[in-house]
Amino acid sequence: MRALPNERAHPTELVGEPLTDSDVERPPVIRRTELVAFALVSLLVICVFAVLSAAKAFFLPVVAAFVVGTMLSPAAGFLERRRIPRAVSAVLIVTAVGAGVTFLVGLISSPVMQWSTHLPELADRFREKMHIFDRPLALWQELQNMLGGSSAFPTAPFQLPRVEWVQPALEFLSPTFAEFLLFIATLMLFIASWRDLRRALILTFTGHESRLRTLRILNAIEEHLGGYLLMVTSINLGVGAVTGIICALVGMPNPAGLGALAAILNFLPIIGPVAMFVILILVGLIAFPTLGEGLIAPAAFAALTFLEGHFVTPAIIGRRLELNALAVFIGLAFWTWLWGPMGGFLSSPLLIVALILRDHLWPPSEPNLP
Repeated sequence: MRALPNERAHPTELVGEPLTDSDVERPPVIRRTELVAFALVSLLVICVFAVLSAAKAFFLPVVAAFVVGTMLSPAAGFLERRRIPRAVSAVLIVTAVGAGVTFLVGLISSPVMQWSTHLPELADRFREKMHIFDRPLALWQELQNMLGGSSAFPTAPFQLPRVEWVQPALEFLSPTFAEFLLFIATLMLFIASWRDLRRALILTFTGHESRLRTLRILNAIEEHLGGYLLMVTSINLGVGAVTGIICALVGMPNPAGLGALAAILNFLPIIGPVAMFVILILVGLIAFPTLGEGLIAPAAFAALTFLEGHFVTPAIIGRRLELNALAVFIGLAFWTWLWGPMGGFLSSPLLIVALILRDHLWPPSEPNLP
């Protein structure tokens, strides 16, 4: 049966129209589970640091012993390869380090005790030198009065500040005898048993890949911390020796003690050189008759620390592990606030450990730039 003309079959054309997704619920940019996880991790970190601060008398010596022991482990391994038992190596290394620190402290304590017997005389001499600032302060006060501002400086001449800060400063700087004994005992035992601790930590994990990653992390931490201690100690001893030579050439009193103090303070990044610069200014103003002569040694020390901080240290340590200056400063401020001067000494090693853990646990990938 033939089809009628108006009934001829026309091919049906399907016109594709995009489906609107206005009714489809899109996932949020930040999921609730991610926000909860971030909040829980933040609370955990706050609780951990609160415990570290509250139990400082226990955690500071133990953490310091772990960090310093890891730094000294390569030396113990070197002695062990020379057929010296590791327990004996631990005693020898701790004794040698203690003797070196005692020698430097002895160089510093001798002039300090000598100067402490002449404090009234030194204070009068320093007060006489500070009279040169009386006229600039008076001019500044007159300028403020002309401008209608409040007086920022008193009309009386320069006076030395009171020394009520001495006792709190000593309590802040000096650890207790029990903390010192805990640090020494933990340090010796850690160095002596470091090999067994490594093995036990590696065998804690079951998978082969996890054990291999743990071994790489421990090797990297030991290598970088050992190299860091060796390089920083060498640089700081060089800074101390050059500072002593500068003080001797200028004619500063007790150049050996000032050089030892510069070497010790240089272990504290940023804060140590600034403190040493201030100390050299004070000693120079007291020891020399004129202001220009008293500022020669501080100016030379400032040039020395500039060269050391911008050229020597980055050229030596920067090749092994790059440390961001902002991260070093923030870590130094935080650990000094939490644990005092010893925390400032541990700030850079702890930052190195954190960077190593980040690189091995979360390896960096190529960013997808637009």
